[in-house]
Amino acid sequence: MSNNRGRGLQANVLGTFDTVVMAVAGSAPAYSLAATTAVLVGAVGLASPAALLYCAIPMLGIALAFSYLSRIDVNAGASYSWVGRTLHPFLGFISGWALVISATIFMVAGSLPAGSMTLALFDAKLADNTALSTVVGAAWFLVMLGVVLGGARLTVRAQLLMSGVELGILALFAVLAVFHTDNARAFDWSWLGFSHFDGMGGFASGALLAAFYYWGWDVTSNLSEETRNSRRTTGLAGLIGVGIVFLLFEVFTIAVNVILTSKQIEENDANVLAVLGEEIWPGWGGKLLIVSVMLSTIATLETTLIQVTRSLFAMGRDRTMPTALGRVHRTWNTPWVAIVVVGGVALAMFIASNALGSVGEILSDAISAIGLQIAVYYGLAGLAVVVAYRKMLLKSPANFLLGGLWPLFGAVFMFWIFVESLGELSVAAIAIGIGGLAVGLVPMLWYWRQGSDYYRPAKLDATRTVEAEYVADGAGVPSRPHEGLPTDF
Repeated sequence: MSNNRGRGLQANVLGTFDTVVMAVAGSAPAYSLAATTAVLVGAVGLASPAALLYCAIPMLGIALAFSYLSRIDVNAGASYSWVGRTLHPFLGFISGWALVISATIFMVAGSLPAGSMTLALFDAKLADNTALSTVVGAAWFLVMLGVVLGGARLTVRAQLLMSGVELGILALFAVLAVFHTDNARAFDWSWLGFSHFDGMGGFASGALLAAFYYWGWDVTSNLSEETRNSRRTTGLAGLIGVGIVFLLFEVFTIAVNVILTSKQIEENDANVLAVLGEEIWPGWGGKLLIVSVMLSTIATLETTLIQVTRSLFAMGRDRTMPTALGRVHRTWNTPWVAIVVVGGVALAMFIASNALGSVGEILSDAISAIGLQIAVYYGLAGLAVVVAYRKMLLKSPANFLLGGLWPLFGAVFMFWIFVESLGELSVAAIAIGIGGLAVGLVPMLWYWRQGSDYYRPAKLDATRTVEAEYVADGAGVPSRPHEGLPTDF
């Protein structure tokens, strides 16, 4: 066991509303739309709303899996702990590693747009300067690193401010888009059907990109040790978050199809949203949507930092990675070593990414690579819930559908898009995606040989888990170190 046993993360800091905000911010609606719409339109054309619709159904299945699993095992490592204790510790480690790698790649993919959006507010030409965008993006990244280091309360306050403004701007433009009359095309219901996909391969590559749009709501599970009533709250917040961002994604992708020409989308691949804003509200629209994208990007850098540092913290605590990563700061109750390490690695990657080319090129490969890794750890979580609840699935129709069939469908879908899209992706995207996962075999085998307790888990079984008592939001609860089943410390 780790020598940090007495020092846990700060319990009971986040309430239900805070957690829902974190789930929405994790999916980063404005950022996802700005950075990924051109890539999605490039892959599936007018079928973008359909890709997002058909990915939302299995994604809700995965959100249900997270919801059911968080009821029986509260752990900052989330799928790393659950998959390890149901399927196999090796798969659990790969699940945690997939999150760590995808989140680290995202630090670069996300910081570049944060930099270019900030510059675009002053001068559109400056936004195309990759070196300058990297410097400004790195500065924002360091600010968020400081906020995450300062503890969960500070993190949530910053998040409420950024996401509040972002969602307010998006809601305003969603309404304005409905009343916009100067359109490139008329709305067509076929955009929500299968007719525009280029075969199964085209559908799979669209679904992989759509998975990236939604990714991030599961930050609520990584915050479970710091959330009140986390057995109920974290899963519910994830489901609400997926629902909210689904509506925003559909409204805006349909608006892009209706209002923008193919040429406009192609020419503005790194920021489709600003062009859309300019069309809807000339003069002010572009600037306002740039502000929402900038805030969204900075907000999601924060939630991604939380996901990767809490996962590394759980791994350090379990001694499946260096134990220093499990150290918690005495004042701020945050895993400071993990935060510093992630910051150093991400900054090194910023500098390296400058050698790779334009913002648009870097984004395209990084997003596809992250999609592969997301599919792996979401898919494994979908299987884990079925195994953990296997003895209870036939006790009620709700258990069977919500805790078994739907998550299983989500898992099968995730693995299917992983395999199917390999034939469609660039060599660089596959190398980053699969290579990143393969690197994880080194620490996994090393710490397995060292005899970490994580590799001898107490199996997770829903029939043997006692639900925790409910505590109303706002009620004072004494902070306590994390406690749970045998491998939870």
